[in-house]
Amino acid sequence: MDIDSTTETGVVFPRSGSGRSTSAFGRAVVADALRGVDPLGARAAEAETSWRREYRVHFRRLVEAGLLSVDAAVSVARDGMSSLYARMRVSTADGDLDLAAAPRIPVDKPLRTATVAGSATVESELVLPYRGQRLRGSGLLRRLDAWVVAGIIEPSCADAVRLVLDNPDWLSLAGRRIVVLGAGAEMSPLTALLRWGAEVVAVDLPQPAVWQRLLGLAHRCGGRLHVPAATAGHDESTGVGLGANLLHESHRVAAWLSDMAGPLVLGNYVYAEGSEHVRVTAAVDALSQQLLSQRRDITLAFLATPTDVFAVPSAAVAEADRRWAAKEGIGRVRQPLRIVSGGRLLARNYPPGADPGINDSLVLQQGPNYALAKRLQRWRATAARSSGTPVSLRIAPSTRTRSVVRNRLLAAAFAGAHRFGVEVFEPATSNTLMAALLVHDLCAGRQADVVPWREEAFGAAHGGLWRQPYAPRSVLGIAAVLGAGAARG
Repeated sequence: MDIDSTTETGVVFPRSGSGRSTSAFGRAVVADALRGVDPLGARAAEAETSWRREYRVHFRRLVEAGLLSVDAAVSVARDGMSSLYARMRVSTADGDLDLAAAPRIPVDKPLRTATVAGSATVESELVLPYRGQRLRGSGLLRRLDAWVVAGIIEPSCADAVRLVLDNPDWLSLAGRRIVVLGAGAEMSPLTALLRWGAEVVAVDLPQPAVWQRLLGLAHRCGGRLHVPAATAGHDESTGVGLGANLLHESHRVAAWLSDMAGPLVLGNYVYAEGSEHVRVTAAVDALSQQLLSQRRDITLAFLATPTDVFAVPSAAVAEADRRWAAKEGIGRVRQPLRIVSGGRLLARNYPPGADPGINDSLVLQQGPNYALAKRLQRWRATAARSSGTPVSLRIAPSTRTRSVVRNRLLAAAFAGAHRFGVEVFEPATSNTLMAALLVHDLCAGRQADVVPWREEAFGAAHGGLWRQPYAPRSVLGIAAVLGAGAARG
């Protein structure tokens, strides 16, 4: 895909011919990430002529190459990020700059801070909204147990949430400020954190409607919300003059955050459509690197998507193997469906006894730009951990966010996913659950696993994709057919 290079400013893709090719960029970054540990894979990525369809092969290879050793995984991450920085540009009126220069551009109009102190009573108990209920105490414990039995979350996820439930004083995250980049996103932890009395720094686009909603939320909760405001002309009652566009103003946000009292947890929850997701992810990464160079009290936080490629523990593989052998549900007609489809339908999720297994849940409809944006976040988490920076990266479940259900196939597949042991979450359940896992990571004192794939697998709330018997893409079409009626409703 080529983008007209004359219509974009801020953080942009490199020029390629008359435009800025996202496909050429994706191929190059993936190839560079592979080159040091998998030269053949690098050449295959560079030679790929159908990137928008076949990118999935190469993204899987990135994970497989990282399984060779801890050093290999870190090499893939660092080399991928180095390629990104060597290629991405910042387009200004005076010409293009390196990506790393984006947050260092001199600030002529600094941001000031507008603060809202909520008036509600702080919620001192973990309560999870779920299917019209508010689960707490024993009810929440039963739900965690049920999810573990059904294979919806990993046991380590349930253990982490139980620990937060046992330590409600953790919820307020006293002594920290949580920076939520992409504060208005449906997967943002903002609502839960404000209810729990946390001190939150929110950054989102300078759109008055966004800030009217977020400030209204802050007033109804018990936490404190700090937001970026124009030096003059902002109006907290209307939202005018609040917010910042990270594609164009990462230097203003970096300067604003650099002197803010900490410690700071820098949470990346930004989302954008198509190629802009890569651009804003790159802008946030440059901002993060700038702050890390200035401060020693930064923790990074991310959410990973379950529709990616992950190495998964042998226990998940064993459960998938057990379900394959049981031939439950649609498994009773598995053989004829596999014969008719030439083996494409109801394929086995893992080779028997794989350790670790490779769960490949990449979805063609989400596209290579989405996959690259989310992989960049995983790379940064791996590279940062290896350098001693604390990181919280947890896998969130598939969720009925507006951006996902706008795609008819995905909406239908979500509606039929339960037929295959996959649960799709509502946004309020997902973002509260993931906020609780963030609290755990910040307060429990757990040491991160030195093996990158095992650290990613810890606390995973994959929604059932890891423990079902079938490779997710091999049942996507069937789930969509079974769920089409419900999705239309």
